[in-house]
Amino acid sequence: MLRPDFWNDQEKAQAVISEANDLKDQAHEFHNLFESFENLELTYELVKEENDEELQVELEKEFLQLTSRLNQFELQLLLSEEYDKNNAILELHPGAGGTESQDWGLMLLRMYTRWAEKKGFKVETLDYLSGDEAGLKSVTLAIKGHNAYGYLKAEKGVHRLVRISPFDASGRRHTSFVSCEVMPEFTDEIHIDIRTEDLKVDTYRATGAGGQHINTTDSAVRITHLPSGVVVTCQAERSQLKNREAALKMLKAKLYQLEIEKQGQELLEIRGEQKEIGWGSQIRSYVFHPYSMVKDHRTSTESGNVQAVMDGDIDQFIDAYLRSRIS
Repeated sequence: MLRPDFWNDQEKAQAVISEANDLKDQAHEFHNLFESFENLELTYELVKEENDEELQVELEKEFLQLTSRLNQFELQLLLSEEYDKNNAILELHPGAGGTESQDWGLMLLRMYTRWAEKKGFKVETLDYLSGDEAGLKSVTLAIKGHNAYGYLKAEKGVHRLVRISPFDASGRRHTSFVSCEVMPEFTDEIHIDIRTEDLKVDTYRATGAGGQHINTTDSAVRITHLPSGVVVTCQAERSQLKNREAALKMLKAKLYQLEIEKQGQELLEIRGEQKEIGWGSQIRSYVFHPYSMVKDHRTSTESGNVQAVMDGDIDQFIDAYLRSRIS
């Protein structure tokens, strides 16, 4: 950061500063944890000597708080896979079911936005397509912060909702599905070979909210990667050039994800394992009726506080999944 040419590339400079701040925060938290542990030891010795009930209650409370902080710190250290530290690109796509599934997509969008805000992450909407009557047909978010992809890769899969539909006059129970795709956002330093002749680039007038400018020029960009059929769109910026750059980053992320899935499938075939990969293979169920329960089918982690989960309290599911992969 002291180099005279450090600020020549502002985007790269900001990335370095962000990484430095994250490392400082990590070191600071380690020292705070160590200090808290020493204080806990002193309190424990006092409880043994004085047999003070109020002090014991305080000791137990501090112990639980320290345990929670240690678990979070350990998880951050374990997020060491390639691209874990990167920003994340998250896409939500409602399944069959019309308005009901589209409304479920909007609910998940709110859940992930709340979760990201609690983490101190920045959320940018890259593309948004509204539902016909309510909800959304699709949304693409850039969630920016240290280890955003490392955490959110645990959310990739199909999310299932069971509830009494507010859109059904008969008050019947409905089941809805939304797929969640999560990819790392790539920096320019990461090279993925994409040939210009393999791309079809279309521009069009943006349709989302964003002020008058968004509807006055053909600033939105759609890029189709012809060999794979992958399509990405971006309409977040006023500038067509900036939207094109963002769309290319999204394309790199999707192509990377396809390669990872291909390698994973090859490993499954080598091992002779059978794994259903389809719309029915949901990772998590959110049941609002006839009882309240959110259950992750990969780790059997459950929560009876559905409202808290929908308000972004999903760390318990992410934590359990990531630890299961490590073990």
